[in-house]
Amino acid sequence: MIELKDINKIYRAGDIAIYALRSVSLEIRDGEFVAIIGPSGSGKSTLMNIVGCLDVASSGKYSLDGLIVSSLSDGALARIRNRRIGFVFQSFNLLPRLTALEQVEVPMVYRGVRNRKRLAKQALAEVGLGSRIHHRPTQLSGGEQQRVAIARAIVGRPSLILADEPTGALDTATSAEIIGIFETLNHDLGITVAFVTHDMEVAHHTHRIVKLRDGQVVSDTPNTRGSAAPAAVAVPVTPAGPPS
Repeated sequence: MIELKDINKIYRAGDIAIYALRSVSLEIRDGEFVAIIGPSGSGKSTLMNIVGCLDVASSGKYSLDGLIVSSLSDGALARIRNRRIGFVFQSFNLLPRLTALEQVEVPMVYRGVRNRKRLAKQALAEVGLGSRIHHRPTQLSGGEQQRVAIARAIVGRPSLILADEPTGALDTATSAEIIGIFETLNHDLGITVAFVTHDMEVAHHTHRIVKLRDGQVVSDTPNTRGSAAPAAVAVPVTPAGPPS
């Protein structure tokens, strides 16, 4: 599914070149559950942004399902983000004035999807928030807000979910619940999931751990501690079509 070859990301401060990523080569296959770990400043989020088509590499080749992403226009990148990829972030990124139901409807508005309300209700029920659909973010706990964010990510039935520190703002018990949802999405439905995290306890729930340091991949190993996902959430997934 994902193939990165010799990816560099360079920022410039005057005449000084600052490498956020250095010759990163990485493959993530369909259905994998991968953790990308490393200390602050290691390039984890930069790599995630490039994989998620939120940013582009300075050089190197990135292909997604055989499509050469690095050569696409901004419009084509936006269509890939909207149709193929679900995003979940540490800060939830919810709009303060919208209800949970309205939050989940937002990406479907941009796609021109009909029956948005029904699909949004279904996605919220799938993450255990069927009774909280009319609550705004200030009326929800941190774990509930992250469930809304996950519902928003899966409502478009993506083939890939990218999660950047999705448990970073949550307590231990709530983090375990959120990880369980991702495990189920991956294990039962075959959705490819890539986590960015600094927490090894979170990483050990995945099946493969890629470690970055100073913008480089320093290790890429199978994780024998990765556990099978509980049958906690049932989310039917429709295969995504090619960008138009």
